[in-house]
Amino acid sequence: MLNERARILLKTLVERYIEDGQPVGSRTLSRQAGLNLSPASIRNIMADLEEGGYIVSPHTSAGRIPTPRGYRLFVDSLLTVKPLEGPQLSQIQHSLTPADPQRLVNTASQLLAELTHYAGIVLTPKRRNQQLRQIEFLSLSDKRILLIMVTMDGEVQNRVILTQQPYTASQLTRTANFFNQHFSGLSFEQVRPRLQQELQDLKADISKLMEAVVQTGAEAFSDRGAGCVVAGEVNLLSTPDLVSDMGRLRELFNLFEQRTELLQLLEVGHHASGVQLFIGAESGVAPLDECSVIAAPYEVDGEVVGTLGVIGPTRMAYERVIPIVDITARLLSNALSYH
Repeated sequence: MLNERARILLKTLVERYIEDGQPVGSRTLSRQAGLNLSPASIRNIMADLEEGGYIVSPHTSAGRIPTPRGYRLFVDSLLTVKPLEGPQLSQIQHSLTPADPQRLVNTASQLLAELTHYAGIVLTPKRRNQQLRQIEFLSLSDKRILLIMVTMDGEVQNRVILTQQPYTASQLTRTANFFNQHFSGLSFEQVRPRLQQELQDLKADISKLMEAVVQTGAEAFSDRGAGCVVAGEVNLLSTPDLVSDMGRLRELFNLFEQRTELLQLLEVGHHASGVQLFIGAESGVAPLDECSVIAAPYEVDGEVVGTLGVIGPTRMAYERVIPIVDITARLLSNALSYH
């Protein structure tokens, strides 16, 4: 555990380094930390912080810079988060008004990029098992039937069913009527166990068709893999801490393009409560070793459906970015839950 003087010095060092990107020396700390300590005492404390892995000395400077461990302690216990400024809050509120989900997701990622000057990313909602309003059939040929499924939200899905036997128009109508009468308002996953009992009471000529409907519908409406929307990647080209290593920057942009590891990382944030930070190697994603990810889950009607966040350098203004991510997640949740 660090004593109070060491914590104050670390906080001052991190804040100063975030502000100007230059290694911080003991003389600067003695002026800005507000502690009545001699330069020698400050150097001793700095040596202890370095030994503890909180700061490090670059080869070309006598000053110190924070390590990921130093940033972590700073964020967890020393950071003073700033309230979101009025114009920024108004911009988010004005932009995230109820609309179709895809437009809201795109807007949220663009807002995050614009307000933070880093990359904004939104993990799009997984498609949840949706409640069915009704089904209809359209015969395409003897053994090809178009299944038309309408959800309670008005979404329409069409799937072609290949059957082992032909069905008459009467059989198709009877099957659709039975299904709509008994299962309207349920998801296909809820229908499946109930159907096993109902099949015993159905005539054999439509039981196979009914099973095919449930299998096809469950596949169409079951949870689908989430995607993600990224905005503002080019902002990182203006970040000195990242552009100094073009090889690492190429890896980062490959990450944005491939997205598989990015999706896995954001899936972790999906199960978090509130804002979550990954600093440097904490993400487990090699191209992000020099970056920090600030993420927060967002909801629809109280159920977490996705994650949004910001990717930037470890030397970012956490006190400013954290509330932007937090408020954006809350307002996106409100807009998506609006009825």
